[in-house]
Parts: sequence; C-alpha cells; structure tokens
Amino acid sequence: MAKVEFPPLEIPYQGLYLAGVDEVGRGPLVGAVVTAAVILDPAQPIIGLADSKKLTEKKREALFDEIKSKALAWSVAEASVEEIDRLNILHATMLAMQRAVAGLKPAAEFVLVDGNRCPELPCPSQAVVKGDARHAAISAASILAKVTRDRQMQQLDQAYPDYGFAQHKGYPTPQHLAALERFGITPQHRRSFKPVQLKLL
Repeated sequence: MAKVEFPPLEIPYQGLYLAGVDEVGRGPLVGAVVTAAVILDPAQPIIGLADSKKLTEKKREALFDEIKSKALAWSVAEASVEEIDRLNILHATMLAMQRAVAGLKPAAEFVLVDGNRCPELPCPSQAVVKGDARHAAISAASILAKVTRDRQMQQLDQAYPDYGFAQHKGYPTPQHLAALERFGITPQHRRSFKPVQLKLL
C-alpha cells in the first residue's frame, strides 16, 4: 500500500513523546465510548495509516496489531454506558480521553486530540479538526479505538442477536430502531439518548 502523506500541521512541540488521541462511539445508542492514545516511533514508520473510517475492516485489523507492536506507547480506554448517562456523552468522551492519555507509558509530553476541544490533561494539548486525516498519531489512535469498539459490538451481537449490533455497531439505523421497537432496550443501551428514552416512556 502507498504511504499516505499527511498535510503539514503546525505543532509547538518537536520532541519524541507526542501522542495522538481519538474516540469512537459518540453517536451510537448502545455501548461504551472508546478512546485511544498513541505515541508513534519515528524509527518504525507504519505504512497505510489513514482515517479509520476510510479503511477496510481487514486493513484496520492488520494495522491494529502493527500499531501495538511498533508504537512507543499506546493505550485504549473507555467511558461506560452508566458514565455516559450520568455525565452526558461529551463529558464522558473527555473522561475516556483522559484515561487513555493517563495509560501511556512513557507519558506524553504533548497531545493532539481529534476534534475541536481537548480534555484537561497534565501536558499541553492541541485540538485538530479532522485530525485522523491530518496526523499519523491521531490516525493510529482512531484505528485502535475503532477496532476495539467494533469487537465489543460483535460480542454484544452474540449476547443480543436480535438487534444487529455487528452490522450497525449501535448507531440509530432503521434496523436498530426497528429492533428497539420490537424487542425493547437492553442493559447496554444509553438511556439518556432520545430514541432510547422514548422506549422508556
């Protein structure tokens, strides 16, 4: 596969311990929101990094293992359904990002966060809109987070085969909404999300 050239990004840090952070699962009606943080090793470049949503499942799975074996540090974390319902999805996502960064060994000295805001972190950080297509470390984090959450949805699909979680990954598709209507909510559904709330009335 040809190497993806990421566009230049102005970053006020030139050291080794720069982490990329991304999340997967803010929009679904079910399951945790999953985040990852990755510090890549410049001496071991990973070919094929790109926005995880633009990669095939097979390619993501292959890169998932390569990232974990080559990165200087990586960490995957999450915020639970209960935390999402208690805090709201934005604050739960920030909490999960904090946990991912805290799990890095060695620790990050600077963090690039996909999106338009950063959580409170123990080191400087910078938000990067569409960051998974603009920096390799964020791309790597997006792949770890997506593969992890997709695997969680496959497990949930086995526990609740009527809902189609392996196909729609918990997003509010017509298939998912129809299953909610027919079978009701599971313990893994986010009760603070409107389509689920409506089933509680």
